[in-house]
Amino acid sequence: MGRPKQFDPDAAVEQAMQVFWRKGYAATTPQDLVDALGIGKGSLYNAFGGKHALFERALRRYRDSQALALVEMIEEPGPVRERLRRTLGLLVELDLADPDRRGCMAVNTAAELAGTDEIAADLVRRMFDRTEAAFRALVGEGQRSGEISPDRDARALASMLLSTGVGLRLLARVATGPDRLDRVIEATIDSL
Repeated sequence: MGRPKQFDPDAAVEQAMQVFWRKGYAATTPQDLVDALGIGKGSLYNAFGGKHALFERALRRYRDSQALALVEMIEEPGPVRERLRRTLGLLVELDLADPDRRGCMAVNTAAELAGTDEIAADLVRRMFDRTEAAFRALVGEGQRSGEISPDRDARALASMLLSTGVGLRLLARVATGPDRLDRVIEATIDSL
């Protein structure tokens, strides 16, 4: 009978997610992971199959927590324009409050790995698709309530909102304050 695991795999994936989110995939070494997880290299490989497999699990964990939380914000009750303003504003607020300015792990992964890692690109693509679908549903709701003109293309508006969110997450990583980001949000809401 094998020795029982000396660590909680779910907690280890959470810790790994934090490391990958802060440093990125390429800059994260197996030693960084071993140090953060408090396990030996053998345990890292035995439990997770290696750095890339652990990264995939960490990215899925991000999807299931952070990306899903964004969709839930979009789906909250209230006037459509206010929900959009609140959702985009909260992203900016959270990003600016983060001392590490990590931004969005999905956006960071797209920028770092999209051309070289099909598995990571596919995971990110699906996260973006889910977010865009939530924006499209919200635009449709706004069109039915009269807040958004029914003549506008809901798919195009949803794509614009996704692109705005991605851009805000990148801009927030280097912003010295919220002014530019707030202008982007207001211009986006006004364009609807």
